[in-house]
Amino acid sequence: MNHYGFVKVAAGIPLVKPADCAYNAAQAEELVRRAADEGVRVVVLPELCLTGYTCGDLFSKPLLADAAERVLGALLRRTENADVVFIVGLPVRAGAALLNAAAVCYRGEILGVVPKTYLPNYREFYEQRWFTSSLEWGGGEAELCGQTVPAGTDLLFEASGMKFGVEICEDLWAVVPPSSRAALQGADVIFNLSASNALAGKHAYVRELVAQQSARCRCGYVYASCGFGESTTDVVFAGNALIYENGIPLAFSERFFLQNQLVCAEIDVERLRNDRAENTTFRSDSAYEASEPYEVIASGQPPIPLVTLSRFVSPTPFVPKGSLLNDNCQEIFNIQATGLATRLLHAHIQTVTLGISGGLDSTLALLVCAKTFDKLGLPRKNIIGVTMPGFGTTDRTYQNALLLMKSLGITMREVDIKKACRQHFADIGHDEKQKDVTYENTQARERTQILMDIANQTGGIVVGTGDLSELALGWATYNGDHMSMYGVNAGVPKTLVRFLVAWAAAHETGKKTQAVLNDILDTPISPELLPADGKGRIAQKTEDLVGPYELHDFFLYYFLRCGFGPAKIYFLAKHAFGKKFTAAVIKKWLKVFFRRFFAQQFKRSCLPDGPKVGSVALSPRGDWRMPSDASADAWIAEAENVH
Repeated sequence: MNHYGFVKVAAGIPLVKPADCAYNAAQAEELVRRAADEGVRVVVLPELCLTGYTCGDLFSKPLLADAAERVLGALLRRTENADVVFIVGLPVRAGAALLNAAAVCYRGEILGVVPKTYLPNYREFYEQRWFTSSLEWGGGEAELCGQTVPAGTDLLFEASGMKFGVEICEDLWAVVPPSSRAALQGADVIFNLSASNALAGKHAYVRELVAQQSARCRCGYVYASCGFGESTTDVVFAGNALIYENGIPLAFSERFFLQNQLVCAEIDVERLRNDRAENTTFRSDSAYEASEPYEVIASGQPPIPLVTLSRFVSPTPFVPKGSLLNDNCQEIFNIQATGLATRLLHAHIQTVTLGISGGLDSTLALLVCAKTFDKLGLPRKNIIGVTMPGFGTTDRTYQNALLLMKSLGITMREVDIKKACRQHFADIGHDEKQKDVTYENTQARERTQILMDIANQTGGIVVGTGDLSELALGWATYNGDHMSMYGVNAGVPKTLVRFLVAWAAAHETGKKTQAVLNDILDTPISPELLPADGKGRIAQKTEDLVGPYELHDFFLYYFLRCGFGPAKIYFLAKHAFGKKFTAAVIKKWLKVFFRRFFAQQFKRSCLPDGPKVGSVALSPRGDWRMPSDASADAWIAEAENVH
């Protein structure tokens, strides 16, 4: 397999002339050669592209099939030095049957022939007039270009360490597409040769269909549909190339284009296999399918190093792009609010208490509480926000906390913790001048005790404010801010917290609250446990201590969601962050991430309840079960050796 599990694939859209096989083969050759030059390992061309799809009753004339076979033989000879597997569509005779088929070819040899199963014979389609379905033909072998080759729908092919299957156009529209069985038999990628005509609204439907099939099968899906040059007597073909990976779009062609097109992308086969291994439903289906194994045909094509990665890798994988961001923010707020509402109703509780620091996490938790109480028809005065100034509290965060609580109309309480902390220092014999972990954690635990006791006073519960990123890094004081009675932010990573607060400012609040939220968004992230600097500004910045949350959320996503090791995560991070972070900086914080993630599991093993909102969560009752004393040595050693 290629570098870190990536395999470069392509869909080619050649110009065609109906029944001009020599011309069509020349266009196909141009695309095959271009694919080889660009390091593509497998390229698929459209359905019946050596003859053209729109030949009509000419398909019933032996001359056309003979011409297609002849030009395929020439194409094989002319590309035998090209290190690329290509899949090309043509009519293939099998006894008395004529098959609408795909020939899988490599270095002058035909590896196999896959016939079309479902032949459309409705509206503008009349394929059953000329072709025989694979269901009627039955499979076996085919004689083509002087070669006797395996033929059937029960074939898989291997190239560059990747297994792939082939289906043709209408097969994808079937209730149970052949690609579903091929995926369960081990196909990492499906290649589809198509000739789907252009109709108003159809393109969006095809994209959705390909996306859903790739997601359902947890596979890569490469789709190539014929384009310019096909007959326009009754229909028009736009030329459509699509590449998807597990429902995610990677690359598209330009439609209605008047030249040859080659659309390339790297498919992450390792990620697909990790997803399949993790998903018990897929494993169960695969075990059922294994009773009738497909034949796997090895191409002998070796893997090659991946020099560059052309696909987009988001530096914020937890944060959706475009219109999805708005939709997801609304959905997450509803999940958080519904989770809290359910807990309150079940426990017959009508008040909540939470600490308000003027930082992002407590702000998000308070916004969720306000939304929850509005949903339940409870007065916001039943939300008790407590600001607890300590040794590191700055005027900016203090004032923002007060303004936020006032603007949202909740009950405000203030408890200065400095006197209590000093008493505690005296009780345990700690020198206040020693600004160590005892100095910091005393404040965090004092705040938690205050919140718990106020919740007891008011017959309520403490709502936790800590987020997913802090849980991953263990950036919480054990039995301090680590503890609550319901953690509404437990499933929200830090990079997404910022977007959620910004979204709430724009959609959920009035102008006064919006102004406060905007200033909170501009405030550096800090636990404010160490005294401010000489100008009263935040001196203790979290990201200076544990590293940029952008990087840690990136590491967390690819470690937990995709199962990748440090080397691949490092490779992806360098690509995603470009010049924002140097390789040395990425490596430094990658080692910190794995060291902290393993060392801090004991905090995650006893987390309060809280809702999962995305694809990654760390609850010991849900997504993540890990021994607290697991060794990180293997991961840190790999991180040390990246370059």
